Amino acid sequence: MTLLTQILKMIAVLAAAALLGNWFLSELRVARQKGKPWFAVYLTAPGILVVIAAVLLPIAVWYFQHR
Repeated sequence: MTLLTQILKMIAVLAAAALLGNWFLSELRVARQKGKPWFAVYLTAPGILVVIAAVLLPIAVWYFQHR
């Protein structure tokens, strides 16, 4: 795999993470303005994706290291 391909893959992952993070933060601001409980933002679409990523990434790293 060429260096350019690897760099493009890294840029794509970072861009996706930035978009998800901004989406999550905008949902957090809306929830705070409406006076919702702290966990309400985690029940939205970006919140669920953040939780899934936070749970599955360490499991995937462990799995591929012990494979």
